[in-house]
Amino acid sequence: MLVGTTRLQLKISLRDVEPRVWRRLVVVSDLTLAHLHDAIQRAFGWQDQHLHECRIGAFKYGRPDYVDDFPSDGPPLADERSVTLADALGGKRKFEYCYDFGDDWWHDIVVEAELEADTRAPAKVLVAGERACPPEDCGGPPGFLDLIAALRDPTHPEHAELCEWAGNYDPEKFDLDRGARAVSRARRVK
Repeated sequence: MLVGTTRLQLKISLRDVEPRVWRRLVVVSDLTLAHLHDAIQRAFGWQDQHLHECRIGAFKYGRPDYVDDFPSDGPPLADERSVTLADALGGKRKFEYCYDFGDDWWHDIVVEAELEADTRAPAKVLVAGERACPPEDCGGPPGFLDLIAALRDPTHPEHAELCEWAGNYDPEKFDLDRGARAVSRARRVK
């Protein structure tokens, strides 16, 4: 049972990408879903350039003021800025987060543990993770897998072009310290 500012340990895994790209965050349960979105963006290294939503049970959360031109199925989008993680979860232990409705980067989120409240602890902390986040606008999971294949194969017809586009991208590299600093600087969303 979530009480007050219980801290939640979340494992966030990028769906449809192997090997798995994942992050582990510890957040206070009274964090708004907007703040959670910002922490996820920073933990993964996304640039927050696209629309997103969080699906918990039968409910969807996001920024309704941003999605007028993108009709969607199911219930209307509730405003993520006015709902805390604890309230949205309502006892559930699993939910989904989608970033970039074109590339469809679906993330599976699991509440791994409920930790005691600690008023000295930050509201959100990145504590672990593996592998680099895919580059923005690479075409979702299928495009990402194609990109990795082309980067690894010097004989691939698009190898040189994609190496230049991707820069020094290394899919195996994850800098926990850099990610943790980014999450600690996550802004308060208005």
